[in-house]
Amino acid sequence: MGKPFTKEEILTIAKQENVRYIRLQFTDLFGLIKNVEIPVSQLEKALNNQIMFDGSSIEGFVRIEESDMYLYPDINTWLIFPWEANESKIARLICDVYLPDGNPFPGDPRGTLKKILGEAKNLGFTAMNVGPEPEFFLFKTNDTGRPTMELNDNGGYFDLSPVDLGENCRREIVLTLEEMGFEIEASHHEVAPGQHEIDFKYADAVEAADQIQTFKLVVKNIARKQGLHATFMPKPLYGVNGSGMHCHQSLFRGKENTFYDEKDEQGLSETAKQYLAGILKHAYSFAAITNPTVNSYKRLVPGYEAPCYIAWSEKNRSPLVRVPASRGMSTRIELRNPDPSANPYLAIAVMLAAGLDGIKNRLELNKPVNQNIYQMSEEEKERISIGSLPKDLEEAVAAFETNEVITNVLGEHISNHFILAKRMEWEAYRTQVHTWEREEYIDY
Repeated sequence: MGKPFTKEEILTIAKQENVRYIRLQFTDLFGLIKNVEIPVSQLEKALNNQIMFDGSSIEGFVRIEESDMYLYPDINTWLIFPWEANESKIARLICDVYLPDGNPFPGDPRGTLKKILGEAKNLGFTAMNVGPEPEFFLFKTNDTGRPTMELNDNGGYFDLSPVDLGENCRREIVLTLEEMGFEIEASHHEVAPGQHEIDFKYADAVEAADQIQTFKLVVKNIARKQGLHATFMPKPLYGVNGSGMHCHQSLFRGKENTFYDEKDEQGLSETAKQYLAGILKHAYSFAAITNPTVNSYKRLVPGYEAPCYIAWSEKNRSPLVRVPASRGMSTRIELRNPDPSANPYLAIAVMLAAGLDGIKNRLELNKPVNQNIYQMSEEEKERISIGSLPKDLEEAVAAFETNEVITNVLGEHISNHFILAKRMEWEAYRTQVHTWEREEYIDY
């Protein structure tokens, strides 16, 4: 996490630390971590990009006749898992996926994010910094280790123990993350019972996405050790807040934060305003990626602090985008609709694509909306052109499919597989008979 390695150093560390196995990790289309585990005897071969796997077995990758793929480890992601037994340590390397001809696989989410970062570089931006805030719930498990619907506490925002019974689990998660190189900025109970948030320092876009995946892995492992189940499901419970993954973001040229302009009344540069205008223009279409499940849209409803309306503000948290008060090097925007079920590589890619489209086309930013949008009438919202995010996954996928800026950056392979899979997901949900329906209509 942040320390550059050489191949020789990794081989030496593996021997010194008695590492027995290495997990070569990559992420599938839907954000799930996959891995090929190899014995340490194969580590040098892996570091030379010679480990092959069957891509046809991974949903959204390729057909069986196109199955051979190679894993190219990013040596700077070398990490020894601290929760494994000392006598048989396991390490991991996060990999990019390549085709046998040596070209990047177009369905690799991590490679897709790198591709749009290359476009940003061509425009003169050397880095996109992202600070994610993934939230999660902790549920108790039953005798077989399966999650129940019983929360482990009844705490609220910033509560302490004994009300916040998740404090010990959260503290162990933080200690483990710090041991793995994370710089933790805050850890606290969230608004809903059983809901928690751990914030870690921003990083460049690819590392931030890697960190989100590692974070999820750590949270789930530590929770399981304590007899709990951690879920990143956006809305596991009716009537309380859901879990978001707000994403703070900014663009840099070298050490210059291009979002800051000390001469501007708001402290925002033209670049920042155009970027933000691009985000607002494309938010309706990229919601399918940042909020990719049926359940995601149960969170995006009024009354639970989740954004539903496409607007921005410096002073309140009801719009889609908030601009935090910090200026100078900390000038940034905060996109509030993403949730932790999103594939982080694709989510960051579409945010960046939207922002760059705003910059390239010099889009004009609407005025901020500083009143509470939830309390505005439909007429008021229409008068100042405040749109809404999609109301469900079906609407989101339809919007995504028709937006060429967003689908082009993801490429034909990812876009087509994603649309097909999400339409199947929606159809399975639409035709299912749910508990609410039986309770509501069984006496008809």
